[in-house]
Amino acid sequence: MSSNLGSGPKLAHQHQLGEHGRERQNIPSRITRRCAKVRPTRHPILVLRMIPFNPHVRDTGTPPIPEAQGWARHYDGSRGPLIDLSQAVPGYPPHPDLLKRLAEAAGTTAAAKYGDIYGDHSLREVLAAELTSLYRGKVEADEIAITSGCNQAFVLVAIALAKAGDNILLPAPWYFNHQMTLNMLGVEPRALPAHATNNFIPDPIEAEGLIDSSTRAIVLVTPNNPTGAIYPPATIAAFAALCRQKNIWLIVDETYRDFLPEGYGQPHALFNEHGWQGNVLSLYSFSKSYCIPGHRVGAIIGGQAILDEIGKVIDCVQICAPRAAQTALTWAIPSLNDWRANNTREITLRAAAFREAIAASPGWTLNSIGAYFAYVTHPFKDTSVFQVAEKLAAERGVLGLPGPWFGPGQEHHLRLAFANVAIDPIRDIPNRLAGFHI
Repeated sequence: MSSNLGSGPKLAHQHQLGEHGRERQNIPSRITRRCAKVRPTRHPILVLRMIPFNPHVRDTGTPPIPEAQGWARHYDGSRGPLIDLSQAVPGYPPHPDLLKRLAEAAGTTAAAKYGDIYGDHSLREVLAAELTSLYRGKVEADEIAITSGCNQAFVLVAIALAKAGDNILLPAPWYFNHQMTLNMLGVEPRALPAHATNNFIPDPIEAEGLIDSSTRAIVLVTPNNPTGAIYPPATIAAFAALCRQKNIWLIVDETYRDFLPEGYGQPHALFNEHGWQGNVLSLYSFSKSYCIPGHRVGAIIGGQAILDEIGKVIDCVQICAPRAAQTALTWAIPSLNDWRANNTREITLRAAAFREAIAASPGWTLNSIGAYFAYVTHPFKDTSVFQVAEKLAAERGVLGLPGPWFGPGQEHHLRLAFANVAIDPIRDIPNRLAGFHI
């Protein structure tokens, strides 16, 4: 590809490919390859040049999970079925009654029509009631927008809050889709280090030193992806206070909030604060809690003033969230509490099994664990983590994601999403790691 299309920030894995692949800009385009094969003729040959793309999109790394899944295709199955720890997907099916209601709703004419830009009011009402009960602070239905998944919720919020040239603070290691989104918008994803020595919990004092006149928001992800770290309510409150002081937004991604330890209680007290609507946005996903990631339903919780602006973006991006899933979820939220609690207990058991598995694997260190994720250090200090991850998948059938995909300074880490793997395969991990070497 032509090199005059910009040189903005790239995902870490684009600089780590080495022997495992080439930099994307050095890979010939399909047009170039085809032109190289054209046979000589008596007629003039039209020389095609690549039409420029948006440089912000071009300079954003490709989605990492499909790349990692490609490594597993080299595994021969000799050590048992693949243990896929690469992606955070529910490891059990949706409730059968939820599937039934999804099917019934999908067959209605109502579900085939456009809905409210902000989502079906009935769904927003039951979600508002749940949030009010969980957080012990009043949340109104009109303070909720239903989106096509939580990833889209972040895209909508980012567009509404920041323009090209602004910056948003992301705790690093970060969720790579957040970083990719900001890159594509021309917004700087400014790394807020979440240090292992502090259990991967970011420090508001350190964050204050990173804020400047172009900072529009701070993002927190709790329970965290990729580390699993759970941010204490006091830390979240301190970040909210900092954002109020600096007149910027606090975005709290709570995709995994339903997988907090049993008895954890109120995740935070932000919705108890007077005027929280002026600078707090909470993001939520129904994908994990209800095991329906393919139906793409998420939510934004915020004040009506910011939702008015976000609504403009919603109308251009989705018009309305999927209707059938909204109908089914309106029933599911108040009806499946016991089922969801049982699933949380199952994830807790899997986390305990994973702790034991790493403890039984000499040289491997568990740095952090929570909700769906474990963050581990591999024992091969002088070896690229990409080489470790690729060989681990191809030879031992254990697929995880290299730390550099989650930001700077993660060269010795792997993210392992244990939640979608049953306990017996988790217990087999020490056997897979035994004798593994580079």
